[in-house]
Amino acid sequence: MTPIRVAIHGAAGRMGRRLVALGSEDSDLAITSAIENPDHPHLGSDAGLIAGVNELGFPLSPGLTVNVDVMIDFSVPQGAAAITKTCVERRVALVMATTGLNDHQQSIISAAAQEIPVVWAPSMSLAVNLTMKLAEIAGQALKEHPSGVDVEIVERHHRFKEDAPSGTALRFGQIIADAMGQTSQIHGREGRPGIRPRDEIAYHAIRVGDNPGEHTIIFGLLGEMIELKVGSTSRDCYVQGALAAAKFVVGKDPGLYGMNDVLGLA
Repeated sequence: MTPIRVAIHGAAGRMGRRLVALGSEDSDLAITSAIENPDHPHLGSDAGLIAGVNELGFPLSPGLTVNVDVMIDFSVPQGAAAITKTCVERRVALVMATTGLNDHQQSIISAAAQEIPVVWAPSMSLAVNLTMKLAEIAGQALKEHPSGVDVEIVERHHRFKEDAPSGTALRFGQIIADAMGQTSQIHGREGRPGIRPRDEIAYHAIRVGDNPGEHTIIFGLLGEMIELKVGSTSRDCYVQGALAAAKFVVGKDPGLYGMNDVLGLA
């Protein structure tokens, strides 16, 4: 079987380097292009050496210069929107893993899915996506609870993360709101906010050290409590999920897919 040809956008970042490293070890895949912004100081250097593995025989480049089957984007919002347009022009399948996209950038990806297959998810982690399914089940079961249910979402990430709350936390909130009907959200509390409203989901973002990602979803009832907690011990869980998504999306019809599709949870 011919390996799937993969391009990595954001290839010199923390996630991009691990994608190159682990992807180059997967016999089903061939990492053939590593892309970064035009001002990156390591442009022209071998992509494998940048990733801390053996030479791969192609350089870090400012654009897509070879034919590939799928693009994995782990970059920044502005770059993610630009590479999405490139994928549409080149008819390349896309795995979109960048978070913090604004409404306009999200609309670009949604429009692209009308022309190419796109896997788009706030988290590529298997454990996170399984926990999202559990959160949906819990929300549906607790929707009509007579005492009411308070939902709080606490997320922890490394000090370098630029967006807050995380895209994963917001996705947890959306899933629960769809199941339970909450109509408002807040981000942290201070002062005297008063009695907690019934229709509220609260988010709390913590930024500490090198934490690769941790989410706790709290369902608070009178007299009892449920907590769903999921955490990663390394970034490789996100990488493995993105590589699985790349294998899934190649050959699919144009459309917008999620990790539930990749994992068979849809």
